[in-house]
Amino acid sequence: MPHRTRPMTALLVFTALNTVLCATITPVYDFVCFLPYWERRRERRRQQREATTANSTN
Repeated sequence: MPHRTRPMTALLVFTALNTVLCATITPVYDFVCFLPYWERRRERRRQQREATTANSTN
């Protein structure tokens, strides 16, 4: 005998999971994108770029 499916339960679980994921994506994105590591890396790359530009013009 095949397993009985429950489409309404599956739909509710799917919708609830998507709602939770959509609600938490912004804080996770902000946490990952604005970590101090990325700020330090961005600053270090800017300094390296300025140094190479200054060296190439001399």
